[in-house]
Amino acid sequence: MSTQAADGGIKVGDIAPDFSLPTQDGKQVSLKDFQGKEAVVLYFYPKDDTPGCTAEACTFRDSYEAFKDVGAEVIGISSDDTASHQQFASKYKLPFILVSDNGAAVRKRYGVKDENTEKFGVLPGRVTFVIGKDGIVLHVFSSLFSPEKHITEAITILKANDK
Repeated sequence: MSTQAADGGIKVGDIAPDFSLPTQDGKQVSLKDFQGKEAVVLYFYPKDDTPGCTAEACTFRDSYEAFKDVGAEVIGISSDDTASHQQFASKYKLPFILVSDNGAAVRKRYGVKDENTEKFGVLPGRVTFVIGKDGIVLHVFSSLFSPEKHITEAITILKANDK
């Protein structure tokens, strides 16, 4: 069921690399802020306000209470700037954190590759990492063209690991 990142990427059992990035509100957030407190569903997506990314974000929004119920925070990450994230979050009433990975440094650290497709050219990958309270990666799911499945995969893993 799990699709792991390509060779060189972060995989199940690895310690999730920490990062400190600006949110849609201009505040800094780090992965370590959640360690010992909440699991984190970190999802990398190509671009704000595009059809697939909007469907994915709105599905995360609609399932946000289910994530909170199992003790998890959702963080969306793309290369869009904070102003774009602010507009995207406001337009779709997204209750979770969006962070700006300008330059794609965190994307590269996690091994999230660009997707080569004949129809669309090169797109940043769509990969979700479920990270336990201890900072260990519990699950990796990658699918550029099934954005809603990222949410069902993440909730299933979190419920299975909820103790």
